[in-house]
Amino acid sequence: MRKKIYSLLKTKYIVSFCLAAILSAAGCDTDPIYYSEVTPSTFYDSKDNVWQRFYRPFTHWRWYVASDNPKWNLQELGTDEMCLPTRGSDWYNGGVYQQMHHHQFTATLSNLYNGWYGFAMGVALCWDTWEDLNTYVDFDAMGFEAGTKESMRAQLDALAVSFYKDGLDLFGGVPLYTTTHSDVKARSTAPETFAFIDSLLKVAIPNLPVKTTLGATENGTINRAAGAALLAQLYFNADAWTGVDRFADCATLCRDIIDGKYGKYALDDDWTNIFGFHNETCPEIIWSVPSENSKLETDGGYYSTMQHYNTKSFLGGIDAGANNGYCLTPSLKPKGELYAFKLGKPYSKFEETDIRKQPYVFTGNGTYRGMFIAGKLVNPLDGGVCYGNREYNGDTITMVDQVAYFSQLGTNYSSADELPSTIATAEENSGIRLMKRSPIPTYEERDIRYNPDIPIIRLAEIYYMLAECELRVGNKADAATLINKVRQRYFTGGNDPNPVTAANLDKYRMLDEWMIEFIGEGRRRTDLVRWGAYVTEDWWDHTASNDEKENRYPIHETILSSNNLLEQNPGW
Repeated sequence: MRKKIYSLLKTKYIVSFCLAAILSAAGCDTDPIYYSEVTPSTFYDSKDNVWQRFYRPFTHWRWYVASDNPKWNLQELGTDEMCLPTRGSDWYNGGVYQQMHHHQFTATLSNLYNGWYGFAMGVALCWDTWEDLNTYVDFDAMGFEAGTKESMRAQLDALAVSFYKDGLDLFGGVPLYTTTHSDVKARSTAPETFAFIDSLLKVAIPNLPVKTTLGATENGTINRAAGAALLAQLYFNADAWTGVDRFADCATLCRDIIDGKYGKYALDDDWTNIFGFHNETCPEIIWSVPSENSKLETDGGYYSTMQHYNTKSFLGGIDAGANNGYCLTPSLKPKGELYAFKLGKPYSKFEETDIRKQPYVFTGNGTYRGMFIAGKLVNPLDGGVCYGNREYNGDTITMVDQVAYFSQLGTNYSSADELPSTIATAEENSGIRLMKRSPIPTYEERDIRYNPDIPIIRLAEIYYMLAECELRVGNKADAATLINKVRQRYFTGGNDPNPVTAANLDKYRMLDEWMIEFIGEGRRRTDLVRWGAYVTEDWWDHTASNDEKENRYPIHETILSSNNLLEQNPGW
C-alpha cells in the first residue's frame, strides 16, 4: 500500500508540473474573452490550483537544471572533463565551443545569457509565486493541513537560494530581491550575496519537510536534508566565492546529514539504482528532478548532444535524435600514449575493474550495465551496430579515447606522430561518450524511456564534501575512509585495486575522485575553481592562463543593456 501511495504522490506532482507549465505557456494566447474571466479570486478555488501555482517555479528549475544546455555547458565545457570538439563540418558553430574550451570568454557568448537568465528568472518566479499564495490563498479556510503554508514558503525560499547560489558561483555578486515589486537594483557584492543566501536558508531549513522513511519516494520536494545540503555547498565554496574559509561549518553540516539529523538517507550499494528507471526510491538521492515517460519527460539535457547520430541502432532502436557532439576530453595522444597532464584524462582515471567502465548495455526488465559508449559499437546482446555516416560512412563505429584525424592517415598525414589533437580536429568517433543520467532502454521497453529522475543532490556528495574538509585540515586517513565508502560499490566484492589512502590523497587525487564520481553531473568547473585549478592548470589542448578573472564569467551584453545599474565583472 505504501508503495502505491508514494506512486500516486509522484504522479500528482508530475501532473501539477505539467499543468503549471501549460498555464505559463498559455500566457501567449491573446484571447481577451477567456482571460478576462480569470482572476486570482476565481483561480484559487481549489487545492489543486494552489498546488499548481506553487509548482510553477519548479517547472522553470526543471528546465534550467535538467533540460536546457547552457548551465551544464558553463559547468562542464572549458574544464578538463568534457568538450564539444569541431567534428569536420559539424559543431564549429562560430567557434563558440572552441572559445569555451580555451577560456576565451566574451560578453556575447550565448551560454552566458541563459546562464544569467536561468537563475534570475527562477528567483523572480519564486517571489512572484509566494506573493500570490500569501495574498490570495486562505490556507485554513481551504482545509490545508497545518504547516502547509510555512512549508511552501520555506521551499520557495530554498529554491530561490539554489538559483542565487548558481548566480554567485558563475558571476559573483548579483542583485538581491525579496519581492517582484521593488525597483531595479544594482549588483550586490559577493560577500553580501553569500550572507543573503545564508540568512534565507537558516530561516527556511527548520520549516522544510523531513524525510522520515529510508527509500521513500523523492518527487522534487525540497526536504530538510536538501536545504542543509544547499547550505553545506555554500560553506564548502565560501573561500572561492568570498575569500572567507567556512570548511569547518560545512563539515559540521555534512556530519549531521550523514548521521540522519535532517532525514533518513543512505548510500546505495548498486550505482545503477541512482540513475536507473526506478530511482525515485533510491535512498541516496536527496533532491531530484521528477521525470516520467509520456508525462513530464527529461533526459538531463545532454543525451541528444552527446551520442553519435546512429547510436540508436546500437542501443536497441529508440530514436533519441542524437547529434554527435559532447565527449570526454581524451586520455590518449594520437599515437596511443597517455597524456602526462595531472588533470583530465577522465576515462583513464576509471580502474579497468570498475563496473561502470563496461560499455553501456540495456539488459532488459529495466536493468543495464556500464556507463560509457566506448570501443566497437556492436551490442553484445542483440548484435545492433552503430554505423558511421561521416569519415567512417558505412563502417562500424569504434569510439576512441582520442581526438585526431585518423581517417586522413596515408593522405594528409603519413603517421600518427603528425596528427594534431585539438578541439578543432575531431572525427565522428572521437572521444568516449557518457550514458549516465537517464539511461536508454530498448524499443521493446520504450514505455520506461523517460522514467529515470535526474539526481541533483545525493548523499555521495555529502561524503565527498566532508572528505575534502577533512583533507584540508590534515585528516587524510579520515578523508580516505569516507571516499572509499563510496568507491567500494564499483568493484566486485569491494576489491578496489586503487583505494584512496592517506599516502596518495592530495589535491589532484581529490579532484580525480570528484571527477570519477560526478562525471557529467554539471559541477566540474566549481570544483576546479575551489581548488584554484581552473585557471592555473594545463590539460588536453588547454593551456593555463593564470588569469583569475576567468573564475567568474562575464555578464552577457544583453543582460547589461537591460539594467543600466549592472556593472560588468572586472577585466571583461
